[in-house]
Amino acid sequence: MAERVRQRGISICRPIVYGNTATVLTQEERNTLSSPDHTHRWTVAVRSAASAPDSDIVGGADDLSYFIKRVTFKLHETYPNPTRNMDKPPFEVTETGWGEFDIHIRITFVPESGEKAISFYHHLKLHPWTVTTEPEIPPLEEALKMGPVHSWQYDEIVFNDPFQSFLQTLLAHPPTPLPKTKRKPVPFHAANPGSLEASKGGVPEFTAAMEKEEAERLENAKQAVIAETDKWRNILIEKEKELEKLKRQLEL
Repeated sequence: MAERVRQRGISICRPIVYGNTATVLTQEERNTLSSPDHTHRWTVAVRSAASAPDSDIVGGADDLSYFIKRVTFKLHETYPNPTRNMDKPPFEVTETGWGEFDIHIRITFVPESGEKAISFYHHLKLHPWTVTTEPEIPPLEEALKMGPVHSWQYDEIVFNDPFQSFLQTLLAHPPTPLPKTKRKPVPFHAANPGSLEASKGGVPEFTAAMEKEEAERLENAKQAVIAETDKWRNILIEKEKELEKLKRQLEL
């Protein structure tokens, strides 16, 4: 029964990435489809954050099945069987289509974890990124020359107070560390427009430096919000003082 005792005060996380890669179909490929209006082939996935050496995909160095039982992808309702349950790695779905839409992703953990499933959304990205992030759809011939479009998000799944048995499972499968420095293009993120150029030229890879930079951006944004809040609080205090002064003058 000791295995079902939660280890209080312990938090352990597992880094993941989720997102999609999309490529433009050639006219020959489109002619072979049952839906010839489809213009792209795309893959949406949940993977470990680190990439395997010389890999041609984003992330995926580690097998996540020791803590993930199932990943459910809910596609647009126009797809046959839009709810896709993936019960073993790779946790991904490959399809063809012509439009972008939001994909609902649900991660169900292994029963021994005692953890509730988590859900989130990913916006399927088919068209090349721009600095403004406003959609600009180039002609298919031009988009084909530009290569695959990557849209990936780094995240960490945190397990607080895990059961003893599950904690041992996690400790037995340490995640592959992210590279400390940039070896490949970096994933573009709309919150960091400056990364657009650095994202070009191949399959992107998350790095420890990116994680640090993201933490710094979040901290800077937090401090900016605090400063703005303090500014408006001081303005409000001054206005209230002026109001009280006017009230006293009217009472005379």
